Amino acid sequence: MVNSPAAAGGYSATPLVKKIGVKPGHRVRLRHAPDGWDIPGLPDDCEVADGGTRDADVTVAFYREWKELDAEGMELVLGLDDAAMLWIAWPRKAAGHVSDITENGLRDLFLPLGVVDVKVAALGEDWSGLKFVRRRENRQSHNKGPAK
Repeated sequence: MVNSPAAAGGYSATPLVKKIGVKPGHRVRLRHAPDGWDIPGLPDDCEVADGGTRDADVTVAFYREWKELDAEGMELVLGLDDAAMLWIAWPRKAAGHVSDITENGLRDLFLPLGVVDVKVAALGEDWSGLKFVRRRENRQSHNKGPAK
């Protein structure tokens, strides 16, 4: 018998705030967040707003259809700071949702833009997420050369 909602839903019991990597002082941006979706347990000094990746430490961008994601993908990567994280969320098929977005499709779109996927996770019962970060060799700090 399954007692926890996390186990019943087939996703980790790890708190969402920890799962997506939000730390004290982070600037969090939500793009196309569905009504009622939030990040429980956020540190008090986090700034949360709607928007894209520019000036954000963590961005969670939600997409139901490939067409919209494809149109906005490059913009999301261009605004991504060197140390920032970009989560792309799409409806979880395991929860019975239908979407034309897949993990491999996300990789096909984003990897050529200079980022790499580093984690996949359920972002609640209804959303899957794939985390992207800028590749080390594509970071501005990496290209500055040795410290003097």
